[in-house]
Amino acid sequence: MGGTPRWDVLGFGAVAVDDLIYVDHHPRPDSKMTVREVRREGGGLTGTALVAAARLGARVAYAGVLGDDELSRFTIQEFERERVDYTPVLYQPGARPIHSFVIVDLSTAQRSILASFHGVVQRPPEAMTEALIGSCRVLFVDHTNVAGGLRAVELAHTLGIPVVADIEFVREPGVMELMRQVDHLIIGTALAEEITGRADPAAAVRALALSLRACCVVTAGDQGCWYSERGGEVRHFPTFPIEAVDTTGCGDVFHGAYAAWIAQGGEVPDAIRVASAAAALKAMHPGGRSGIPDRATVLRFLEEHTA
Repeated sequence: MGGTPRWDVLGFGAVAVDDLIYVDHHPRPDSKMTVREVRREGGGLTGTALVAAARLGARVAYAGVLGDDELSRFTIQEFERERVDYTPVLYQPGARPIHSFVIVDLSTAQRSILASFHGVVQRPPEAMTEALIGSCRVLFVDHTNVAGGLRAVELAHTLGIPVVADIEFVREPGVMELMRQVDHLIIGTALAEEITGRADPAAAVRALALSLRACCVVTAGDQGCWYSERGGEVRHFPTFPIEAVDTTGCGDVFHGAYAAWIAQGGEVPDAIRVASAAAALKAMHPGGRSGIPDRATVLRFLEEHTA
């Protein structure tokens, strides 16, 4: 397929509407407490990653399935505001995004997510066409659409398009196969240990890194991340020293910033630095998406800080 790709990053996985509930500390069982703030924002692994990529200047699109309910309308409004192209969305009566209630502990900046998947519909394999996949520089997938994801990855590789993935769970059939085919795999320490049996992030990277995989990254929160390119040397990138306020969406922001940098021709070490900076800046602000930085803010932060 000739010509310039229409989008830098195309994704079709999880989108959510997050109702964030801020409390002084995580509630104990059978207790009452005062809610300090409630806010509604867009969320989801792929949805937030695409917004992060868009704020870094990438041309992005979402190609999932939505309906005509209030949550779907909110999702579309958020995408429109964030300049995420939603023209590839398939509409189906009764479909809707994930609806999450996120409890944010103000004393630790950590969060607990209660998610409802009622009405969530995934884009089917037959709707993953060569014309759609061939319209991007980087394909972004997550673990929530295995059947469609496997078909999309197959097409991407046929077209020479790299795949970046956000995999949080491997419980569903086919997720491990999807993960094996990903070019840029970025996962957290809990999943890395579950898959490899290795608690040490560096050891987990060594077990997961493949010579045919462009990069494997294991993220470890305030410890930074470990990564390997093409199965080579495992390197560590420490986190930036910041005062965290809310970690909601930080992992998704890391994935989106990384994908944007790769799509725009950046090298892996630079993508790691940019993604780490974007996630750190997001953690300094409340909300899942409202604190996502733009490109200028990230570059200025990198000039001011050394990891």
